Amino acid sequence: MKIFVTGGAGFIGSEFVRSALGGKLEAFGINPSKVIVYDALTYAGNIDNLSSVEKDERFEFIKGDICDSSIEKSIPKYCDLIVNFAAESHVDRSIEGPSMFVKTNILGTQNLLEVAKKHEVKKFIQISTDEVYGSIDSGSWDENFPLEPNSPYAASKACADLLCLAYNKTYGFPVLITRCSNNYGPYQNPEKLIPLFIKNLIEGSKLPLYGDGKNIREWIHVSDHVRAISFAYQYGKNGQIYNIAGDDEKSNIEITKIILSIFGEDESKILYVKDRLGHDLRYALNGEKIRSLGFNNKIGFTEGIQDTIEWYKNNKKWIEYAAKNK
Repeated sequence: MKIFVTGGAGFIGSEFVRSALGGKLEAFGINPSKVIVYDALTYAGNIDNLSSVEKDERFEFIKGDICDSSIEKSIPKYCDLIVNFAAESHVDRSIEGPSMFVKTNILGTQNLLEVAKKHEVKKFIQISTDEVYGSIDSGSWDENFPLEPNSPYAASKACADLLCLAYNKTYGFPVLITRCSNNYGPYQNPEKLIPLFIKNLIEGSKLPLYGDGKNIREWIHVSDHVRAISFAYQYGKNGQIYNIAGDDEKSNIEITKIILSIFGEDESKILYVKDRLGHDLRYALNGEKIRSLGFNNKIGFTEGIQDTIEWYKNNKKWIEYAAKNK
């Protein structure tokens, strides 16, 4: 089985690669003879995320941008699966400079789809986000909910999703989409809330919390997300969207207090800052569609956040490198 993973040196992509080569996804039909990671190594990509598999004879790394036409030469013949993790993903950065998000997330995805279609790739999985739905006061979104993105990042991901669906409908190309809630876990860049707060506490700094901290998100451990992607690969249908919901819904202030408590710190460490422009209040996914196929998350937040904090405490050099290159 030949797998081509774009953005495979990033947070979620590298977890997928390590899991695939480590045999953790065999139960879902993912048993690779070759895994090619294709990554531009921007600030969010870190080749050290793949150090545990770099000597595996099945592994190959290619530095490249999904927007470049040269990607065609990198996709192997008779490729079984492409998983597109490659994306500009930080909302704050999209507000400051939307053009890069349009280029990578929309044009890059279209370029990848076109090349994959030409190569007759057997399956294409587009990794999307719950942010394409906008914000919801109560209840949760199912896969048929209208797209109402509120940030340039979310809008670019929504456009990419629509392109994927169009390639399936127009050309019969075998693509499916997964939309996941907020991820956390080892190897996440410290520009995101949880690793940033862990990093700051390790360094003795304060925690910059947007607004009043009442914005609500669902949280899922990255390893559960990767299992869900693999589950969708095995049991999902082409042309379909699968929400991957976290089982833990918490406000940002709750997350902050949990992390402070584990570190033995109090709320004096919180620094309330001006809220982000267009900050969505609440995200909530209805994950019944993929659960009806038999999928369930395994790692609860209490267990996952403690293990995550321990990983960052034990990998301070990784944090320093990631922070320096952001």
